[in-house]
Amino acid sequence: MGTRLNMGRLALAGAAAVLAAGLAGCAAPNKREVLSTTQIYPAIGPYSQMVAHGSTIYFSGVLPLNAAGNAINGTTIEEQTRAVLDHIGAKLKSQGLSYEDVLSTQVFMKDLNEFAAMNKVYGEYFKTAAPARATVEVARLPRDVKIEISAIVGRR
Repeated sequence: MGTRLNMGRLALAGAAAVLAAGLAGCAAPNKREVLSTTQIYPAIGPYSQMVAHGSTIYFSGVLPLNAAGNAINGTTIEEQTRAVLDHIGAKLKSQGLSYEDVLSTQVFMKDLNEFAAMNKVYGEYFKTAAPARATVEVARLPRDVKIEISAIVGRR
């Protein structure tokens, strides 16, 4: 009986060790990491361009600004949407990622009457398997731009 009990304990301990090793191997590091790129304008306030936690990267809202961050790129919703999505592309590229790695976006627009025009440009960047998205009209955006987009991205 004693040998049988010890064998059961040994099997249980072995199974627990395998499970613990498997879970440890799957866990993403729970470390907060501030990221940035010089390929777009620097942060224009007390925020980070990007913050990673584990395998997820949170992109701050992106505006259609020039490289110095002191002038607006474009006057139409199409031009401004393209500028914002190009900046998001630069952020993605800086992390070795692409538009296909975007899990979710939040689109803030000055005028939802321009939604169809924005959506047409947006579709040029997210051709297949588009991310989840929320779009809202807001009273005002920084620098009085027409659009701002933030994103949540998954690392490969």
